[in-house]
Amino acid sequence: MLMSDGPWSPEHIYQEIVGYGKTRQRVNVVEELQEFWQMKAARGSSLKNGALVIYESVPSTTAPYVCFVTLPGGSCFGSYGTCPTKAEARRSAARIALMNSVFNEQPSRKITQEFIESAVRDATQGYGGSRTDLEAGGTGIGAYRFMLEQNLGKTMLEFQELMTVFQLLHWNGSLKAMRERQCSRQEVVQHYSHRALDDDMRSQMALDWIAREQEIPGIIARELNLSERDLETARLAGRELRFPKERKDILMLASSQVGAPLD
Repeated sequence: MLMSDGPWSPEHIYQEIVGYGKTRQRVNVVEELQEFWQMKAARGSSLKNGALVIYESVPSTTAPYVCFVTLPGGSCFGSYGTCPTKAEARRSAARIALMNSVFNEQPSRKITQEFIESAVRDATQGYGGSRTDLEAGGTGIGAYRFMLEQNLGKTMLEFQELMTVFQLLHWNGSLKAMRERQCSRQEVVQHYSHRALDDDMRSQMALDWIAREQEIPGIIARELNLSERDLETARLAGRELRFPKERKDILMLASSQVGAPLD
């Protein structure tokens, strides 16, 4: 979650959303969040999965309760702090998501040609690349440029699902395997730009981890423990959670199929 000063900072928006006034009611953040994304869809935003906001409560019989919310663009946020009821956890997750959704409407959060040039230049400098790398489609920087250009006009939250796909492919070792098969980065980007992050993709990655478990017994449990800690740390910090949550879900799926312990 980006931080900045002024009336459009996430902190200011958060206070506006959760604040009380002497003559106004508290905002119903669950309804407001759904209406926000329905409004975006009505105004022509490209939302391939529709405008539905999806909530997922973490199974628990006692407080504190935790809830995650996934937005139509693919971003995921979680409840913040200690929530004594499931309803409060749901409201808390919606509050964080609404704050980020509103902040995301700022011009600085939109993928423009100027943004792409700046992002590619920063990436090139950060990884010690050359101008040739910046312009070549077959390099990592070139593929990064191509991926951004395919999402020109979208906001960063709407771009999140594609970014999460490539984070998962990198974590899972799939990108390395495709490189060994001599697939170009641009071919990989073109292919996965049209793939949804769905149950089929999760199942394929879970099978990869089941195969690793046969070679390195206990690796799923170790990786799952790490992913749970990372997810909890990110949630308590109010960060975007799609990658750590997907990573945990994939490992949970793999663990359920091999009977690996969860602790």
